[in-house]
Amino acid sequence: MDPQQELFTALLLAIKDLGYDVYDGCLPAEGTPYPFVYLADSQQIDQGTKSQVIGTIYQSIHVWSNSPKNRGTVSGMMLDIKRVCRELEQTEHYAWFVRYMNQQVLPDNTTSEPLLHGVLEVEYQFT
Repeated sequence: MDPQQELFTALLLAIKDLGYDVYDGCLPAEGTPYPFVYLADSQQIDQGTKSQVIGTIYQSIHVWSNSPKNRGTVSGMMLDIKRVCRELEQTEHYAWFVRYMNQQVLPDNTTSEPLLHGVLEVEYQFT
């Protein structure tokens, strides 16, 4: 299996196991209850060796809440997700190591109601 897809699937299942509503592929339809998690874009940079593929994957994960007053909720969800990301060390075909995480919490005015938007960018090294 492609490393990026294997990581994506493992994260999707692990975040759902936290009890959060998780969407992937595209954002959920209007009217979807908040808060929710969106497993967004991935970027893979790899190189082949004589015996395996090694490389780096950058995974973006978003959290949305429909109340700017829910900063604690968004931050708590992101902390849970970061813990899941760090605990993921092995999947069926690859070993994983988190090298870097970047977390932002931003106001979001892309809808008619003000939102709070958490963005988590995770850099994984894989072998």
